[in-house]
Amino acid sequence: MHSLRRAIVAGAATGLVALGLAVAPAQAAPPSTLGAEAAGALAADLGSAGSYLDSATGSMVVTVTSGTAAQRVRDAGGVARMVRFSGADLQSALDRLNRDALIPGTAWSVDPTTNQIVVSTDQTVTGASLTRLTRVTDQLGERVRIESAPGVLSQYLKGGQAIFGGQYRCSAGFNVRNGSTYYFLTAGHCTNLATTWYSNAAKTKKLGTRTGTSFPVNDYGIVRYDAGVAHPGTVHLYPGTQEITTAANAFVNEQARRSGSTTGVTSGKVTGLNATVNYAEGTVFGMIKTNICAESGDSGGSLFDNTKALGLTSGGNGNCTSGGTTYFQPVPEVLSQYNVSIY
Repeated sequence: MHSLRRAIVAGAATGLVALGLAVAPAQAAPPSTLGAEAAGALAADLGSAGSYLDSATGSMVVTVTSGTAAQRVRDAGGVARMVRFSGADLQSALDRLNRDALIPGTAWSVDPTTNQIVVSTDQTVTGASLTRLTRVTDQLGERVRIESAPGVLSQYLKGGQAIFGGQYRCSAGFNVRNGSTYYFLTAGHCTNLATTWYSNAAKTKKLGTRTGTSFPVNDYGIVRYDAGVAHPGTVHLYPGTQEITTAANAFVNEQARRSGSTTGVTSGKVTGLNATVNYAEGTVFGMIKTNICAESGDSGGSLFDNTKALGLTSGGNGNCTSGGTTYFQPVPEVLSQYNVSIY
């Protein structure tokens, strides 16, 4: 459904190994000149389990399973790290989880820094549900690891302020355009619930009308602005604004910020890609996993790295007092689906 190719660019690592070299005295490796997009493309071409940013050195690292692949990475100006599992190995594990373990309260994502799929469980996954999950993960061996997540995995939807549809409050994501027609993006679990959206709780200030929505499987929706409604190409920073000029695929260990109507701006890093998230309301695939907190009402809000649009807030667990995990719908997929662009 969503291949590991979408998850190729990814995040933080230690213990880099120089490959294909004779034993020799240790020496400093040259700095990587390989960018994130190029590293992702190379990883996909090599059938790698992924690439990620090494936080200590600032270099993009591509995981490899052979000396030949390592040499290609070095020739491209990158850093190679030898790992056990290839992209095909992890994809087969993802396929098994996506077929046999779609249990509410669970989520999983690719972590190339550990060369594993990380399976998260919230406090509701007990008894028969936990038995069903471990029956699958036990058969996948070291390709997966299980971690507990605090609280309950949920969508960040709430009744209140910001953008309003029906009896619900969500957050606007990014403004986009097709020619002279302007729209905003938000979460699909929000746009599923209402056709008309407003900027105030009394619903006297109309923003526009829904023209597309997708949830479950994906989590995105698009609303066409009414004539005369302002639509700057910025993200609100509570206070201030951030200009957004392009969209990009996230990579693991990328530092990013999230803006939403409940909690304002919070920051952190990308911790996984190609995440499957099993909400009680339905499953979504191909999401971005982060350690950035969010709360109810932040659904649909912006994930961004300076001027780059990365994702739309979907849901997660925890809160902005004790911390938590938040998942995001990648923006490039949405732009392609609706033939719109960031401006």
